[in-house]
Amino acid sequence: MHRREFLGKSAALSLAGTTSLALGPWQAALAKPMTPTGTGWVWDDIFLTPFFSPTHPEQPERVAAIRRAIEAQGLARDLRPIAIRQPAEDELRLIHTDAHIAGIRRNHGETIDRLGRAGVGAALAACEAVHARTVRNAFVCSRPPGHHARNEGEVVGFCLYNNVAIAARHLQRNLGYPRILIVDWDYHHGDGTEHFFYGDPSVLIFDTHDWRAYPQTGDPARRGAGAAVGTKISVDLPCGATDAQVLRAYDEQLQAAADAFRPDFVLISAGFDSRTQDKLGCFDITDAGYRQMTERVRAIARRHCGERLVSVLEGGYNFEGIASGVATHVRALMA
Repeated sequence: MHRREFLGKSAALSLAGTTSLALGPWQAALAKPMTPTGTGWVWDDIFLTPFFSPTHPEQPERVAAIRRAIEAQGLARDLRPIAIRQPAEDELRLIHTDAHIAGIRRNHGETIDRLGRAGVGAALAACEAVHARTVRNAFVCSRPPGHHARNEGEVVGFCLYNNVAIAARHLQRNLGYPRILIVDWDYHHGDGTEHFFYGDPSVLIFDTHDWRAYPQTGDPARRGAGAAVGTKISVDLPCGATDAQVLRAYDEQLQAAADAFRPDFVLISAGFDSRTQDKLGCFDITDAGYRQMTERVRAIARRHCGERLVSVLEGGYNFEGIASGVATHVRALMA
């Protein structure tokens, strides 16, 4: 693809229409005589739509800076563009109530509702591309974040719809992947994602965060309910947490849990407000840390599910920092 096309609007699948891949379960895909190569890149110019006030930290420049960094570092020529698609109402309802869906449109208008739905469609398109084995893994460059969204009919923690939670249910119910691992490395706890799956043993959540920061959830003692006890792992890290501290959690807690769980598909809630010098976080994670975190999660996906992995952008509010962190993450996905 020409670089100009990479930077332009997605054309193959637009928000105006609904396209779904009518494919069988992942076990059937495994039998296909093909080896997927390449990393998918999901982008659309709709993610440049302004939402909050000009002084708010969640700005279109977050993803614009990422796109420039991907291009400047020469990654664009080897990434495989994946067009977003319009999610069906039933796909939104995999997680969200009718009241929430109606509330987002009523409270924020059609333009912002389309922005939120575009994030959902981007995550679904990435999962379908990995499922179809047209790419090995994928990164979704969307905004705003999604992991705080519940069913309150309103924006919570900058979030409209819970992109990763909807993707997880889509993978299970429509694409045939029973066990989903969600790794959330955002500085803030993914309380919305945990809320939807707290009593569900089919979704393993591993979440590193600062418990003292918004939304002040993520108590490590909360490990799931009923049959799901042990499948929700919250790792509270102190302000100033380093690469070594977060990687220790991956090595000592995530690896064993994932190997016991044996996921069929892996999702990352990739927040870069955990990066050093972020405006809304106080961790000291470097680009080298993100590279190693990515390598560890990829290794889990490689061991258990043919490296089926989709990473979805969450937070990150230092524009230079998020661009550098994402470029490092994407390079590690491509390696």
